[in-house]
Amino acid sequence: MTKDEIIDTIAAIKKHSSIEYGIKTMAVDFTKKLFSTLFDTNAPLDQSIEELEQLFMSISKLSFNKSDDVNESIWQQFLEKLPSVLVNLNQDAAYILENDPASNSIEEVYLAYPGFYAIAIYRLSHELYLLNMLLLSRLMSEYAHHTTGTDIHAGATIASPFFIDHATGIVIGETTVIEKNVKLYQGVTLGALSVSKDMKNTKRHPTVEKNVCIYANATILGGETTIGKDSIIGGNTWITKSIPAKSIVTNTTITEVKIKELK
Repeated sequence: MTKDEIIDTIAAIKKHSSIEYGIKTMAVDFTKKLFSTLFDTNAPLDQSIEELEQLFMSISKLSFNKSDDVNESIWQQFLEKLPSVLVNLNQDAAYILENDPASNSIEEVYLAYPGFYAIAIYRLSHELYLLNMLLLSRLMSEYAHHTTGTDIHAGATIASPFFIDHATGIVIGETTVIEKNVKLYQGVTLGALSVSKDMKNTKRHPTVEKNVCIYANATILGGETTIGKDSIIGGNTWITKSIPAKSIVTNTTITEVKIKELK
């Protein structure tokens, strides 16, 4: 094929979709601006809120096909949620500082902890998810996923305070419910058992009750699976059934250590 024929073929194929890639770039800018508006002491709030609104309206026009009045109403509802989101995030940051011996200051948590950043973008995108801004909330989640290695679906329900340590490799599915004072370590999956598309509106992911600690690489699956309050879930465990309150769950694999004989 000639170059012109290739171009014509690609153009014909692209006619079957209408993807505005610029939405993705704007969503990243919106996410960064939101975080800095809430946490940068020097951020000029009036100017930052105005810039956020402009970005939001541009994204909405490109992707949601709603009237300006509807978009403005959604923006106002989202804006009204920001103070309560900030209160929850400050609680999350304080909980991280309290529970991580390696943390030296609250400023370090805000600026350097990928777990806190993942929680922050989750809480912000969750409010948009509740307002049916599904594409924007997903783009925000995926940006946080790309940045931190933590994949939290905006539809999950997560109480504050919440603690993620190390962050990398964590997956939290859409219908997960996490109560307050829960701690997760790297590699934890709160996922679904094998499901089909017609289960979209059913609870597919676990519930984790308050004061639970889940250690590295534990996998907990299923919408009917509940981890009872005050439980400890050990590393590398595989759970598909509910666990009673105040349980300790461990992996029974035995690790043996042998001393080499010197010749």
